[in-house]
Amino acid sequence: MSVDLLLVGAGGQIGTCLCEQAKLLGVSFIAMSHEQLDVCNEAKLSAQISQYKPKCIINAAAYTQVDKAESDQAVVYATNVQGVINLAKFANAVGAMLIHLSTDYVFDGLKKGAYLESDQTNPLSVYGSSKLAGELVIKEYCPRHLIVRTGWVFGEHGNNFVKTMLKLALQRTALNVVTDQVGGPTYAGDIASTLLNMTQQALDPQFSNWGIHHYAGIPYISWFDFASEIFSRAVQQGVLTQMPELKPIASTEYVSAAKRPANSRLDCAKIKSVFNIPPCDWKAALADLSPYMPK
Repeated sequence: MSVDLLLVGAGGQIGTCLCEQAKLLGVSFIAMSHEQLDVCNEAKLSAQISQYKPKCIINAAAYTQVDKAESDQAVVYATNVQGVINLAKFANAVGAMLIHLSTDYVFDGLKKGAYLESDQTNPLSVYGSSKLAGELVIKEYCPRHLIVRTGWVFGEHGNNFVKTMLKLALQRTALNVVTDQVGGPTYAGDIASTLLNMTQQALDPQFSNWGIHHYAGIPYISWFDFASEIFSRAVQQGVLTQMPELKPIASTEYVSAAKRPANSRLDCAKIKSVFNIPPCDWKAALADLSPYMPK
């Protein structure tokens, strides 16, 4: 049996969107959630990839609990590094290309402007370090790869900032939100369509633009201003009756186990140039917030 696409990590925010969109596009694909296929299970992974012989593997599987990762280093590296080694080796063995999701957390956030793919990496957290290590092993084991760095992911599925803010707004009249971290919110559905678009273009035998590409949302915004936008739209749409009072705080006032980059802005000019894919319009993705409300 042979398929065009093997989706790994199909149960997450982006993986769920990938499945929905691949079905609509009529793509020949197999989707595996973590429960169905653990990337750390080398024997099972090898057997599945050998069985399906996909033309492309999209890896949406990762350990993404940033704060918990600080005290769970062995498990983080097993998934984000050893699991990626397994995928890269077996993809290369069957002649498949590997498309892999990475993160803005590979940077330290000290740069003044938006980060280019070629900028120096310097992760601040265990999670960021593990994702950078994952990028490096892909380069070593699978030459035909596309690494897509993104950040501030939100969507209707899974847990994310938009859902958290709306849930808290129903419980509290006032909220503290960090104002000195800036990035580009990125809609999971747009990430999924971008990955499928890249897959299609990269299947062209003449394609040669392998490597790292940034994909994120514009305009860049702080967490505080993003929260303000979410609440304003929620009230306009009638999913909230009133906005909670928002208090801007410094990241030093928000206690967390992992340190996060102050600047998470990703420059998306390269992906536009190579694939003709524009940055995510995150404001458009907030047009209907009803699916984000607690059930």
